[in-house]
Amino acid sequence: MRRVYWTVLMTALVAALGCATPAEMRKLQNRVAALERGTGGKVSGGGRDRVAEQGAEIEELRRSVDGLSGRIDEMDRQVKQALEEAKAARSEANQAPGTAPSGGQPNASTAPAVGDSQEVQAYRAAHTKWREGDSAGCVDLFGKFLQTYPASEYADDATYWLADCYFKQGNFSAAVLRFDDVARNFPSGDKAPDALYRQGEALLRMGHGTAAGNAFEKVIRDYPNSARSPEAKRQLQMLGQG
Repeated sequence: MRRVYWTVLMTALVAALGCATPAEMRKLQNRVAALERGTGGKVSGGGRDRVAEQGAEIEELRRSVDGLSGRIDEMDRQVKQALEEAKAARSEANQAPGTAPSGGQPNASTAPAVGDSQEVQAYRAAHTKWREGDSAGCVDLFGKFLQTYPASEYADDATYWLADCYFKQGNFSAAVLRFDDVARNFPSGDKAPDALYRQGEALLRMGHGTAAGNAFEKVIRDYPNSARSPEAKRQLQMLGQG
């Protein structure tokens, strides 16, 4: 009975280290095996002293578990912090006028480099037209890009820039549709709240105040912590809907 007790207890401690390194796991498993051999399932003579020694071993193992857990928690914290910083950096870069999307996107401010894929080169060429203010060229190249690479990882950004080019051309109906594509197809993307807000702006230019108000309300409802949320509230106030 006592042997079963020791086996269950020590196995539980080792199982708690499931995310430890293999070397650390083997070391602790060897110590568990040694403890089991030492008891032999009996307590006689100096058994009480041996039990006390094993109790000390168990406490040491528990401290090892706590130490490893602390290290794992710290690693998790650092990884989460790095991800948040990367997201913030991408958001800031995308909000700056005249800059190319970041967060793994190609740098559209430079010419295609040797070795770039055709997809990356096509995206850069289109974004260069946007950066230069060539709305017609921007619409043409981004339209071709999305037709050729509809599943591209750059599709959300490409759709947004295409909508922006339509807006600058004064083609507000096309801009509304494309901004809607961004918000509807990429709701978790960093451009979704901005696309919704810009859709509201385009609707205002078309004289559709009620529809624009609906777009601004959706920004506030779905993306309350976005930079566009307070701007959407101001738009609603001016429309008498806030």
